Amino acid sequence: MQRTYICIDLKTFYASVECVERGLDPFSTNLVVADPSRGKGAICLAISPKMKMLGIRNRCRIFEIPPTIKYIIALPRMKKYIEYSADVYEIYLKYFSKEDIHPYSIDEAFIDVTHYLKLYKKTPIELAKTVMKDIFKTKGISATCGIGTNLYLCKIALDLTAKHSSDNIGYLDEEKYKKELWHHKPLSDFWQIGRGIEKRLNKMRIFDMYDLAHTEPERLYKEFGVNAEFLIDHSWGKESCTIADIKAYKPKSNSISNSQILFEDYTFEKARTVLKEMVEQGSLRLIENNLKTNSIQLYIGYSKDVIKATGGSQKLSEYTNVYSELIKEYLKLFDKTTNSQMSIRRIGISFNNVIETNNIQLNLFINQEKIEKERKLENTVNNIKNKMGKNSILRGINFTDGATAKIRNTLIGGHNGE
Repeated sequence: MQRTYICIDLKTFYASVECVERGLDPFSTNLVVADPSRGKGAICLAISPKMKMLGIRNRCRIFEIPPTIKYIIALPRMKKYIEYSADVYEIYLKYFSKEDIHPYSIDEAFIDVTHYLKLYKKTPIELAKTVMKDIFKTKGISATCGIGTNLYLCKIALDLTAKHSSDNIGYLDEEKYKKELWHHKPLSDFWQIGRGIEKRLNKMRIFDMYDLAHTEPERLYKEFGVNAEFLIDHSWGKESCTIADIKAYKPKSNSISNSQILFEDYTFEKARTVLKEMVEQGSLRLIENNLKTNSIQLYIGYSKDVIKATGGSQKLSEYTNVYSELIKEYLKLFDKTTNSQMSIRRIGISFNNVIETNNIQLNLFINQEKIEKERKLENTVNNIKNKMGKNSILRGINFTDGATAKIRNTLIGGHNGE
């Protein structure tokens, strides 16, 4: 049975929310969502449709906006955007079962509407319009929709054809895809093809989806390994994965990660302070979820990418979630691999091979009493933070020069959390 999917995107979501909150029309208002305290180089998280009409690109920096254009700057309010996103999800639930909905991001969702077309006696376009009108009537947010016979095609219809349609709806099946988009350029416009992959394909003299579809598979597998299968399928407009497959997916191994872009260039010592804070937060997260790890990973990115990122991974002798043990290993890895002479701008950590504490056999060669005492203390800290707020209890290191945890505890996704 041929399936039908829709992918709904809330247009310039953050900017639209800010316009709605101010009683303004996003299609006639110049508004950008950005934090001016970060300087003229601050990235605009969203710009209103009116600004796009003026030729301003989305995700631009403040200094790139022509000085002749007058506009409103709205400070990001991530909590507000999450509330709007949750309200829109409730609208989806009026029409569809949650088993048929896959939230892809805060402003985008895939929905399998195959069985609902007969139920509502509507065509895919009619059903999409009904949902989009409900979103606008209820929340004042305009939406765009892609419709396709598989998940890939509905996403491509959203990204490449809906924006050129008067009703903001695009439709693709495999034949229409080949007819209209086989010769579309650049390749990086297509979902899941980034600039890096595009450059590698161009070196192989592959410049569009037609070229990709007619390239010898052996050449692609040699260059991309198993990932060549997805490139080949997508070049023909094929995608076997369904929303049911996504819902049923269980990763072979689990990990917990955290990363941050620093507010400014950091020295080796200041970055070391931030690393300690990040490991502490990660340790508390492991304990709260009754998890332990036996493998850690570190990523250090340098200012203006003047040198290649450093870091690496380290296998631990035992599974643990205790801060004192984790920080000891992280600092060893940091001191060993980080260039102490270069300015640092990005830090990332990851706890790999995470498993439940109950699955771990006790080790007779370590001081279990000491470990348990520290774990109970950290559990208490977690309980206080959950009840009173993340900044209700802090370590002395959180008040030292370069520490970021106190500020970041008030942010959501690295932006203002109000």
